[in-house]
Order: sequence, then C-alpha cells, then structure tokens
Amino acid sequence: MKKALITGSAGLIGSESAKFFAQKDYEIIGVDNNMRQYFFGTEASTDWNRQKLQEQLGKQYTHVNADIRNVEQLTEVFKKYGPFDIIIHTAAQPSHDWAAKEPLTDFGVNAVGTLNMLEMFRQYSPSATFIFTSTNKVYGDRPNELPLIETETRWELPEGHPFHKGIDESMSIDNTLHSVFGASKVAADVMVQEYGKYFKLHTGVFRGGCLTGPAHSGTQLHGFLAYLIKCVATGKKYTIFGYKGKQVRDNIHSHDLVNMFWHYHQNPKTGEAYNAGGSRHSNISMMEAIKKAEEVLGKKANYEYVDQNRIGDHIWYISDVSKFQSHYPDWKYEYDGDRIFEEICKSGHFNA
Repeated sequence: MKKALITGSAGLIGSESAKFFAQKDYEIIGVDNNMRQYFFGTEASTDWNRQKLQEQLGKQYTHVNADIRNVEQLTEVFKKYGPFDIIIHTAAQPSHDWAAKEPLTDFGVNAVGTLNMLEMFRQYSPSATFIFTSTNKVYGDRPNELPLIETETRWELPEGHPFHKGIDESMSIDNTLHSVFGASKVAADVMVQEYGKYFKLHTGVFRGGCLTGPAHSGTQLHGFLAYLIKCVATGKKYTIFGYKGKQVRDNIHSHDLVNMFWHYHQNPKTGEAYNAGGSRHSNISMMEAIKKAEEVLGKKANYEYVDQNRIGDHIWYISDVSKFQSHYPDWKYEYDGDRIFEEICKSGHFNA
C-alpha cells in the first residue's frame, strides 16, 4: 500500500486530503497537534474533525501528535512510517491578524516548520511528491493597486483588464505590504520552490484563494465563508471590516483543491507554483455572501460594519488557474459557489 504523509491532517485541507487519498488506497499518516485551538480558541479546535477522520478511515489512518517545529519529532515520523509516496504539507498559522500578535510563533510554524519538512523529505523520502499549501497573501496588497470600480454589490475590474479573468502567477511579490503572515508564507513558498529546483525534487506550491468546505472550523480571524455561515445560522454577530462590505473573494472547495494535488502527483514538476482558487467559476463579495447565507438558511444575518479595513486585506482577489489547467487539462471544478454554500449550510457544524 502506498503511503501519504499529511501535516495539519485534522484541518480543512489536511482532512480532505486524508479522505481523498484513502479512497485511492493510500495508507495515511496524519500529523496534527491542534495548534488551531491555540491560535483561535476553543471554537476553532480541530479535535472533532480528527475524531471523525479516525472513525471514518479506521486502520488506514494513523494519527501522530507532533509539532513541525520539532526536528526530532519529525525525524521519528519519517524514520518510523516512511518512506512516503506523497507528502501534503498543510499545517500552518493561517491568519494575518493573529501573526502580528506572535511573529516568532507565526514564522516558526510557517517558515521554519516548512523548512524542517522539506529537509526531512530530502533526507528520507526524496522520491516522494511534496505539495505545499501556500496563499494568495504572497502577493501582499498589490492586488489593491488594480484599477477597481465600485458596483452596487462589489468591487470589480474592468472587463478589458489583463487580470479581469483573475490574478495569475506573473504578479510580483516584491515591494508590497504582505502582513507578517504573508511574509512567513513567502519564505516557505520560495523555499519549497527552491528545494525543487536546486535539489531536483518534485515540489509543488499551491497559492490558495479562500479555501472552504464543511470541514472548516471557521473563526473570526480565519475561514471567512464557514464563519459567516456559522454566524447567520446561530445568530452570532458578524463584523465586516471596511471596503463597504464589497470586498471580493474567490472560494474553492477543499475537494477541488485536493483533486489538483492528485493531478499534480500523477505528473509532478520541479518547484512549480500555481494559483489555486475558485476563479471566475466561484467568487462572491461580502455583501453578496451575507444575502446568499440568509436565503439558504432562511434567517436574517446579525452583522455590524466597521469602516477600518484589516491591514493589507485584499479589496478584490480572484485567482486565474489557467497555468495549472494548461499543465493538467483533465482537472475540472466539481463545486460551484452555490453547491459550496449549500453543503456548508447543511453540515450543521456550527458549534465547534
């Protein structure tokens, strides 16, 4: 049986990866120490998802409570359970708001932890495919320099603009405000590319838009769509930060992203970076999302508006996934925005 090592295995993308690759008859080694609870509090704990994963996958899944910042712990994992056929590295501190509170922790998890994983991969499983979940925040706030126009419900780009289809990998990551989180992810992103190109290893970087799905433990500082739906469902107050509530996000379902990983794994490149989001196929503004959640759940949203936007937050971000589609033309979206909404609303996971 082939083996997959997945970090952050109880999180949104990690758990989706575990289930996906288990269905492909892989033995799954999951590494997760529930740091999400430390970052965001009890409501963001992933324990419920870990337990669900262990129940669903049974003996096919082995859970390891290890910290990716600890080389000794990682060495033991690679020696005991490896070599691996694929390594999917999703463990991270994911919030740019939170990172400013503890920059050392953020950089330790996102940058140093990723370097530790890369070095273990190089030493003990160099024939594996290494997949890294990066972020669109590597582009910093450069998307905010685009000539956006205001419509009734959203900010938008003129149709003739080169990025109207979405932002591609040609956008510069230099001389822009990244946030502390964005900077730590840039460090990891570039290092994953470098291990591929310098050491001739199969490494792929996936720069996510808004990653979502029913397994998301949404919280105010991270997980926009899942948290919004949870607030509408429970009557909890939701806060909109700036931009008149017309900021635009593209949303990709966790399954569609993991399916990208699968296609990449069939024919891996060395040190490639791909933008990975909902693109024009699945995107929504904050105000549009509130209205949609109200319609699907049949409840009025309890929200407030704060004029001050989050530092470096994107006004408009839609991914162009053309590069990935040109390399892997058999990959297709299975979820559009409506299906994503309905699935999260029906999941009933609103008290985690």
